[in-house]
Amino acid sequence: MAEVRISKEMSVNQIIKLYPGSIGVFNKFNIDSCCGGSETLEKAAKNAGVDIDVLLNAINEAIDV
Repeated sequence: MAEVRISKEMSVNQIIKLYPGSIGVFNKFNIDSCCGGSETLEKAAKNAGVDIDVLLNAINEAIDV
Protein backbone atom coordinates (compact mmCIF):
# COMPACT_ATOMS: atom_id res chain seq x y z
CA MET A 1 0.00 0.00 0.00
CA ALA A 2 1.40 3.38 -1.00
CA GLU A 3 1.82 6.02 1.68
CA VAL A 4 -0.64 8.89 1.57
CA ARG A 5 0.90 12.32 1.82
CA ILE A 6 -0.70 14.52 4.47
CA SER A 7 -2.21 17.70 3.07
CA LYS A 8 -3.96 20.67 4.64
CA GLU A 9 -7.11 19.77 2.70
CA MET A 10 -7.51 16.43 4.52
CA SER A 11 -9.80 16.22 7.52
CA VAL A 12 -8.42 15.57 10.97
CA ASN A 13 -10.38 12.29 11.03
CA GLN A 14 -8.89 11.15 7.70
CA ILE A 15 -5.39 11.71 9.01
CA ILE A 16 -6.05 9.87 12.27
CA LYS A 17 -7.65 6.96 10.40
CA LEU A 18 -4.61 6.63 8.11
CA TYR A 19 -2.05 7.35 10.84
CA PRO A 20 -3.34 6.65 14.37
CA GLY A 21 0.01 7.80 15.75
CA SER A 22 -0.85 11.34 14.72
CA ILE A 23 -3.42 11.74 17.50
CA GLY A 24 -0.69 12.76 19.94
CA VAL A 25 0.21 15.67 17.68
CA PHE A 26 -3.38 16.87 17.60
CA ASN A 27 -3.54 16.63 21.39
CA LYS A 28 -0.25 18.53 21.73
CA PHE A 29 -1.62 21.41 19.63
CA ASN A 30 -5.07 21.29 21.33
CA ILE A 31 -6.82 20.36 18.11
CA ASP A 32 -10.16 18.64 18.63
CA SER A 33 -10.05 15.22 17.03
CA CYS A 34 -13.54 14.26 18.16
CA CYS A 35 -16.22 16.86 17.52
CA GLY A 36 -13.92 18.93 15.29
CA GLY A 37 -12.50 15.92 13.48
CA SER A 38 -14.46 16.58 10.31
CA GLU A 39 -12.71 19.92 9.78
CA THR A 40 -9.87 20.22 7.32
CA LEU A 41 -6.42 20.32 8.82
CA GLU A 42 -6.08 23.93 7.67
CA LYS A 43 -9.31 25.03 9.36
CA ALA A 44 -8.54 23.10 12.55
CA ALA A 45 -5.10 24.71 12.73
CA LYS A 46 -6.56 28.17 12.21
CA ASN A 47 -9.19 27.60 14.89
CA ALA A 48 -6.48 26.48 17.33
CA GLY A 49 -4.19 29.39 16.43
CA VAL A 50 -1.52 27.04 15.08
CA ASP A 51 0.64 27.70 12.02
CA ILE A 52 -0.37 25.12 9.40
CA ASP A 53 3.23 24.50 8.30
CA VAL A 54 4.34 23.83 11.87
CA LEU A 55 1.44 21.42 12.32
CA LEU A 56 2.13 19.60 9.04
CA ASN A 57 5.80 19.20 9.95
CA ALA A 58 4.90 17.83 13.39
CA ILE A 59 2.45 15.31 11.92
CA ASN A 60 4.91 14.19 9.26
CA GLU A 61 7.63 13.75 11.88
CA ALA A 62 5.27 11.73 14.08
CA ILE A 63 4.31 9.38 11.28
CA ASP A 64 7.75 9.34 9.60
CA VAL A 65 6.55 10.33 6.11
